[in-house]
Amino acid sequence: MKPLSAPRSFSLLDSRWLLPGALTGALAAGWLVGKTGIAGSAALVGVPLLVSFVLLVFYFPRAGFLSFIVYSFVVMFVNRHIPNVPFGLGLEGVLLLTWLAVAFHQSPEYNWSLVQNDLCKLTLFWFGLNVLELGNPAGASPVGWFYEMRGTALYWFLSVPLAFLVFNTRRDLRTFLWLVIGFSVLGALYGIKQQKLGVDTMEQAWLDQGAYRTHVLFGQLRIFSSYSEAAQFGASQAHVALICIILALGPYALWKRVALVAAAFLLLYGMLISGTRGALFVLVVGTFVYLVLSKKTKILILGSIVALGAFGVLKYTYIGNGNANIVRLRTSLNPQDASLLVRVKNQAILREYLSTRPLGGGVGSIGMWGQTYNPGRFLTKIPPDSYFVKVWAEYGIVGFLIWFGIILYILGKCCGIVWNIRDPSLRQQLLALTAGFAGILVSSYGNEVMNQMPSAMIVYVSWVFVFLGPRLDQPQLTPVAYA
Repeated sequence: MKPLSAPRSFSLLDSRWLLPGALTGALAAGWLVGKTGIAGSAALVGVPLLVSFVLLVFYFPRAGFLSFIVYSFVVMFVNRHIPNVPFGLGLEGVLLLTWLAVAFHQSPEYNWSLVQNDLCKLTLFWFGLNVLELGNPAGASPVGWFYEMRGTALYWFLSVPLAFLVFNTRRDLRTFLWLVIGFSVLGALYGIKQQKLGVDTMEQAWLDQGAYRTHVLFGQLRIFSSYSEAAQFGASQAHVALICIILALGPYALWKRVALVAAAFLLLYGMLISGTRGALFVLVVGTFVYLVLSKKTKILILGSIVALGAFGVLKYTYIGNGNANIVRLRTSLNPQDASLLVRVKNQAILREYLSTRPLGGGVGSIGMWGQTYNPGRFLTKIPPDSYFVKVWAEYGIVGFLIWFGIILYILGKCCGIVWNIRDPSLRQQLLALTAGFAGILVSSYGNEVMNQMPSAMIVYVSWVFVFLGPRLDQPQLTPVAYA
């Protein structure tokens, strides 16, 4: 009897429909591109990539959070170069997609007890308060509320608990630091390109639409790189430079310390060419917090002497006045600076207006979103210039005290946690994040910084890792597994 042959496995390549299907697909693609042009081409490329990304996040939710970190650095560059597309909404899109992936992931590996902490409770409370702001008696536009609330509360609400769930190990901390430093260095290099070779066509169009008023001073371009504007670029560069300097003082391999010092110098140059005076206070305050938390009296004394010396050079000498950027930085220490006096005058006007409005004018009632969605109102005529002032104007003195109390509690808790960390390497990393947060907080008094990307993302993730510090400091515990 003739033996039966093994059944032949079926493959798509063997299908008789392969050639007709390929021809039909090619014709359909050609027709789509012919009818829609670039949009059709983008759809042909973008849709498969989007589907692949969604599948990747659902299989590996951690990839979604990593994408959020990266996207926080590039979103404004993309937004500026591809106008009329709300790429900014992609930030909450990535976060919501990652939340869905975690919720539907078919495994019990996520430790939900990690979100049962003070930070997540305060996060929920602040977000709930922002939802209640829809009923603010001032009656600000709900659309303006939505756009403003994203930077004030929504990113905070979506990212902090999510990081506790999917981004919570020592390896994740190292990844976070290298990503932040790496993309900041790229931002500095792109800023140097703008300084030496000029801006590109789309960046020039952005300047021509009105940004030149704050970015071209006395014929000198304030470099903004791939960030939203120069103030955010300068403050973020100072923030990450401070992190690099503190890490370089830690117990790490020589080549890492050298690389960190080189990155710090490059980032400090990026801060300088941004012309952002408030960035100086990131370094001053952050350095002071580091020196205090370092528990080393000699370092505290030596650091204080160096800081006072640098202050004296800027305040009482003319060294470096041949450089326009140093001249502008020096004005940050001048109490009679014209820009400072204008801000003080505006704050006096706000103080009188808000004296009878303890709940403020409502979220989205001042600044860019106020001008766009609440035109003609009193608050839209006054530039906030400061994130502190913006919170005060929108939430009133009641909301400001609540917000400021929450922020000070988080800062105090971070300092307390870092003070008790035993592992030298982990302690240095968390010291850098805590000092950076303190610096960004104070600099936000002069500009809107900690509510803008990427600074907001860096601050929120920094909080999470510091609050995880006691757990990460105990190597006998098994790290939380994740997909």
